[in-house]
Amino acid sequence: MGSKLLWRKCIFFIMIICMVNCSPPEDPIKCSLKNYNCTITNAYGAFPDRSICRAAKVVYPTTEEELILAVANATMANTKMKVATRTSHSIPKLVCPEGDNGLLISTKYLNRTLDVNVSSMTMTVESGMTLRQLINDAAKAKLALPYAPYWWGLTIGGMMGTGAHGSSLWGLGSQVHDYVIRLRIVTPATAEEGYAKVRTLEIGNPELDAAKVSLGVLGVISQVTLKLQPLFKRSVTYVTKNDSNFENDAISFGRQHEYADFTWYPSQKQVVYRIDDRVATNTSGNGLLDYPGFRSTVSLVLSSLRIAEETEESLSDADGKCTNGKFTTAILKTMAYGLTNDGILFTGYPVVGYQNRLQASGTCLDSLEDLTITACPWDHRVKSLFFHQTTFSISLSQVKNFIEDVQKLVALEPKSMCGLDLYSGILMRYVTASTAYLGKQEDALDFDITYYRSKNPMSPRLYEDILEEIEQIAMFKYGALPHWGKNRNVAFDGVINKYKSATEFLKVKNKYDPTGLFSSSWTDQILGLNGEVVIVDKEGCALEGLCICSQDSHCAPEKNYFCRPGKVYEKSRVCTKVDTNKANIFLGSRYEICSKSILSLVLIIWYF
Repeated sequence: MGSKLLWRKCIFFIMIICMVNCSPPEDPIKCSLKNYNCTITNAYGAFPDRSICRAAKVVYPTTEEELILAVANATMANTKMKVATRTSHSIPKLVCPEGDNGLLISTKYLNRTLDVNVSSMTMTVESGMTLRQLINDAAKAKLALPYAPYWWGLTIGGMMGTGAHGSSLWGLGSQVHDYVIRLRIVTPATAEEGYAKVRTLEIGNPELDAAKVSLGVLGVISQVTLKLQPLFKRSVTYVTKNDSNFENDAISFGRQHEYADFTWYPSQKQVVYRIDDRVATNTSGNGLLDYPGFRSTVSLVLSSLRIAEETEESLSDADGKCTNGKFTTAILKTMAYGLTNDGILFTGYPVVGYQNRLQASGTCLDSLEDLTITACPWDHRVKSLFFHQTTFSISLSQVKNFIEDVQKLVALEPKSMCGLDLYSGILMRYVTASTAYLGKQEDALDFDITYYRSKNPMSPRLYEDILEEIEQIAMFKYGALPHWGKNRNVAFDGVINKYKSATEFLKVKNKYDPTGLFSSSWTDQILGLNGEVVIVDKEGCALEGLCICSQDSHCAPEKNYFCRPGKVYEKSRVCTKVDTNKANIFLGSRYEICSKSILSLVLIIWYF
């Protein structure tokens, strides 16, 4: 009885922590003088190669006219440009201008709804509008975006730049850009055209298929018109199963349920199935999603979390990670993954509610200014979570084989993926083939893997080799497509060759920006125009995914990590620990049950 009471007190305390408001995300752009001599980073405070991206100046246009003027002035001066969004949640260096003399164009104040046409069910917004704003404004007109990423903090322009998506094989699929029917984009132009040109692209114009997933290299998207649907309700139920038949279910489940997805915990051999479908609007229920990993967290707890995880890494404490991982998944299940039946309490499945209340969340965008109290779990201004994300889409025809390869690795190293449980396992979402030139090439399942990253780039991770092998199995054995807004450098090695319409995209790029003012060394590398994205002449380069190891110095030989073939995919080359000391270090009863529960919960991170 006493243990049950302690558990209930722990859960109550956790819920109180999660209800605290947090400090709003900072502007990713910092300038030593007002709008001059600037740097830009992402929400996590670091790019894959840890470089610092600089720019001579930033402008914050508030109208399309001001945006046109900014592009024209930069074109006239032959100045490199890049577009920045208000919260900058892309991991790769898509926002970095070339050199120190470039211009940043922030869409922070281009955030208005310009038109809502209820009869045609269309909505026109500026490109800096967040997903949260879009969802709310559409709902006021009793309309809904049918599919979306799960995190509120993305902007429309950012989602189109990187191909962001939710989960569905139904309709046109889950990618936001496939519901764009019209857009306006500002590109460089000749002197006769005033150095800047507004291009309006509509359905039927093949150039729209280039702009739908633009990587920011075509110009600045100004306005976007989306085709919406009447506001509807969904019914959501989560069911946990053993993963023994998961490889077969993964192929068919997405055809059975419109909003199906999975959360896979390989080391626990468990999968959480999301049974999620539309229901009649007169179905009773006013459910709400407030996902725990997107809520604010007490800064002191964040610091404790990070210290605990760093300690487990330094001691190679796989058992500690496995224990905390099980606490994390148990608490998340108890909290119904952030679902409530009425916006306050969870009373049981199914949870029924309107689309705008269930499709995404992100209350850690709400604000208290004091960072010493609370912050988003990944806010780099405090001691917080710091991680890599490896995210890729594998064709449905290859999914079964890929899952079986991962299961073989788990069988060889059962504790190797316990660390993923601290970051909500492997999130798996369905995507469909897109007409976008750099969109998905065929119906696929997207795997989103988040895992520990050291603050020291020369420090290897526990079971470094296993996750590196999974990355290489996906990208090279099964030809996976990397998510454009996530991933380490190695995921983009030769990526452009995987897109059948890449040549068409490059033709549009050359037409819109012939001198490459919106390009950089990074985008030239991933587009196959100049150089390679991997960095092979640097010691320890494989530890951060800057290269695939080909010699021991690419790993950490001084710490017994050497370049070796993979365990399942022998063509892979990974940093493997050759351990002469087989003794395991146990941290014993370091934590009380309640403190373990709290530490585990706030490690949950779930992206786009």
